[in-house]
Amino acid sequence: MSESASRPIPPVQALIVVDMQTAFVTGDTAVPEAARVLDRTTDLITRARAAGALVVQLQNDGEPGADDEPGTPGWEIHLPVDADRGEVVIRKTVDDGFEGTPLRELLAEAGVSDLAICGVMSEMCVSATARTALDLDFRVVLPHDAHATQDIPAAAGISDMVPAATVSRVAEWALGDEVEIVARAQDVDFTKP
Repeated sequence: MSESASRPIPPVQALIVVDMQTAFVTGDTAVPEAARVLDRTTDLITRARAAGALVVQLQNDGEPGADDEPGTPGWEIHLPVDADRGEVVIRKTVDDGFEGTPLRELLAEAGVSDLAICGVMSEMCVSATARTALDLDFRVVLPHDAHATQDIPAAAGISDMVPAATVSRVAEWALGDEVEIVARAQDVDFTKP
């Protein structure tokens, strides 16, 4: 794993925003660090747009009754999508944003080789999407302060509650040697594909 406290890293050509849906970033079901992740993600989107980088938002289609069930208020993408700039929303039904979606083809057609990933949930959809991107030989940058998840509840005989911040850090670490982790989203630079 490559980790950079604040040293410059080469720019990326795309930003993948994972499941920044209303249910996960507002109200009672929001991740504990929702305000931080919304702020950092908004900044990343703004700077990606200004540089002409590709911005893709993933949207999870949850099961019936889930907080992100299609058509419910919680399912809606929380941050605006600028279709006039070529931004797209790709719907998915599993954690991995590549599985069963046109994400790989979209990135290839745009000439993207380097991307940043942000969003929720760190150990599920963010991690699964990052892992597949690495397997597909994309360069992946993961800004530590631009992804988050929920606390893991205590389980009798297994563990105490695991704080969300710890879960997010372990998710980063578990991605291995290929991912580039940067401490701050503001250290991610963008360029046109």
